[in-house]
Amino acid sequence: MNLDDLHIFRTVAREGGILRAAALLNRVPSNVTTRIKQFEERLGKALFRRQGRNIVLTDAGIVLLRHAERLLQMADEAEQALCHGRVLDRLRLGALESAASVRLPAILSQYHADHPATHVELQTGTTAALLRMLELHQIDAAFVSEPFAQGSLSSTVAFHETLVLITALGSAAINSAAQLAGKTVVAFPHGCAYRRVLVDWFSGQGLSPERFLDLASYHAMVACVAAGTGVALVPESVLAHAVPGHTVQKHPLPEKLSHNWTHLVWHGEAGAALRDLLDALPTPSSSG
Repeated sequence: MNLDDLHIFRTVAREGGILRAAALLNRVPSNVTTRIKQFEERLGKALFRRQGRNIVLTDAGIVLLRHAERLLQMADEAEQALCHGRVLDRLRLGALESAASVRLPAILSQYHADHPATHVELQTGTTAALLRMLELHQIDAAFVSEPFAQGSLSSTVAFHETLVLITALGSAAINSAAQLAGKTVVAFPHGCAYRRVLVDWFSGQGLSPERFLDLASYHAMVACVAAGTGVALVPESVLAHAVPGHTVQKHPLPEKLSHNWTHLVWHGEAGAALRDLLDALPTPSSSG
């Protein structure tokens, strides 16, 4: 097993297809396919299986990817030590869009100043997407929101969020999900925990949203709601800090739905870089 094989394998796994991986690797697709087949033959295990137009990891592939990430990182560290005389630590984080835009800038700025030898990478996504990336060891830790399945993950509460319903200005007060019948729900795609909170509110009253408009940006969501497209569920902190220039009407949610906690989650024992981040997190309070 050599590092080149692992690099090709990891790229195909991350991209979910030979063509996209080949483009990143600057190789022809047939070469990538051949290398993967030869790798599988040497290991005696299938690493990928086809799912629709994409290929996904088998159970053996998931196990190998976890080791590949660590081995390739160790190779990078060895090269740094030989070429530059020191090893830069790396912390790969995932975060919700709301946390990345509102909660983390000040924390990461201070962390960067306090730990100049640690290289921080940040990716955003829905809770489900981040948990999947964590499972595949594509990130070291993630800021995710309730509800989520913790399983064997280690976690700590990071931030409190107050969730509010937003509509266009001039809307009547909203006291139940039934008043939203026929409204379009503007939300992040499936896998967003806040979207699930809203759907659960509907289902608790025997209803379900009729239409969704899936967007991947709070700026776009709030702008669409302000224009009268529909309703959305967002953290109040986002309205206060991250989406200036749009005026919407806020509606409080029932108490059991409005309070939400963002958790920092990770697998196994926290490394030094992650422990430093845990120390840098503020003590969460329910004030938001």
